[in-house]
Amino acid sequence: MQPTIPQVLAAAVRNDPASPLLTFYDDASGDRTELSGATLDNWVSKTANLLVDGLGLGNGDTAAVHLPPHWQTAAILLGVWSAGLAAETGDTESADVLVTTPGQTSATKAPDRYATGLLPFAMPLRELPAGFADYVLEVRQHGDYFPGQPVAPDDKALNGRTHREVLAKAAETTIPAGARVLIDAAEHPDPVDWLLAPLVAGASIVLCANLDAAKIETRARSEKVSLVL
Repeated sequence: MQPTIPQVLAAAVRNDPASPLLTFYDDASGDRTELSGATLDNWVSKTANLLVDGLGLGNGDTAAVHLPPHWQTAAILLGVWSAGLAAETGDTESADVLVTTPGQTSATKAPDRYATGLLPFAMPLRELPAGFADYVLEVRQHGDYFPGQPVAPDDKALNGRTHREVLAKAAETTIPAGARVLIDAAEHPDPVDWLLAPLVAGASIVLCANLDAAKIETRARSEKVSLVL
C-alpha cells in the first residue's frame, strides 16, 4: 500500500494511463462520463493548480467539499489531497475554500467559494449563486500538469484522519486487485468506499448515481464489471 493518497493515484495512473479508471453514470439524467487514468489525472492536476497557484493554499489548509459521489467530486478530492490540503465533507464551521452545489445550504465560512452543477459534459452553470465562482470555468484555466506538493503519511487528509489512517481503512475492503467495480453511489457515499478503496486495490470504478436496479446486469456486462457493490 502506498503511504499517501497522491502516491496511490500516481500508481494507478502509471499502471494503465489509457484504460478507463473511473466511469460515471447518472440514471436520472442519462449522463455517462468515462475518464482514463490520464484524463482523471489532468483534472486532478488542474484542481491542485487552482488551489496552489490560484489561491495560494497548501499544507495545513482545509477544503470543505460538500458534493455527492461524482466524477468531478473524485477530481476535486484527489486535487485537494495532491495540493496537500485536508478535506472536510461535513458541514464544518470554517475552511480555506468551499466547493459545493447550488442550492445546498452550508454553514461553512470560507474566503474562496466555488459551485459546480455536476452537469453532463462538465458544462458550466447557467446561473451562479452570489458569492461563488464556477469551479468548471475556473479550473479549466489551470495547467494539466501539477509538479507535486510535499505530502506526508501523517498529514491530515479526510475529516480529521491522516493519509495513513484513511488508506488503512480503504485497504480493509475485499476488492480484488485489478477488478472493475460497479458501485451504487447511494449505498456507498463515503469517498473512502467509492473512491479510495478501489484505487488502493488497483481496481477501476463504475460509479452509478440514481442507480436503476433494472440496468445493473446489462451495465455490468457492457462495462466488463467483475464486482458489484
